[in-house]
Amino acid sequence: MTAITLVRGDITEQPVDAVVNAANSTLLGGGGVDGAIHRKGGPEILAECRALRAGRLGGGLPTGSAVATSAGRLPARWVIHTVGPVWSTKEDRSALLESCYRESLQVARDVGARTVAFPAISTGVYRWPKADGARRAVTTVRAKVAAAGAFDEVRFVVFDQDTHDAYQAVL
Repeated sequence: MTAITLVRGDITEQPVDAVVNAANSTLLGGGGVDGAIHRKGGPEILAECRALRAGRLGGGLPTGSAVATSAGRLPARWVIHTVGPVWSTKEDRSALLESCYRESLQVARDVGARTVAFPAISTGVYRWPKADGARRAVTTVRAKVAAAGAFDEVRFVVFDQDTHDAYQAVL
């Protein structure tokens, strides 16, 4: 049975097989989780992302999709990059957010990861409401790991107390 855990901390310091990066579609770094992973992971991650962009992801990584690179200098073995949707009051993008979690777990399974750490995808600069983001994350992960059964632990790593509270309420 897969353990689903919650940690308040820094995702770049998690000793897991795979860390999920809330990336932007360019895969070339940015702010928030993406910037932190690229800074701490070092130039190896950026070099692999550039190679992906020069090849099969020339147009960027589509929202809701996921792709893996090595983790460079992070304590993890892989980084799984996924692009979350920007919150919209005019369009329901929840399927894209849920897809980020499903696709990231599928990529993690494909590379052989047994432990995976997720940030709260889209709840920062992309303005997804934290409570709804937490509910969708936990529900989607629970459904995927129940079907896949391939993980020892899926860990949600959150940075602030409000997000921690939102996830704790769902868990």
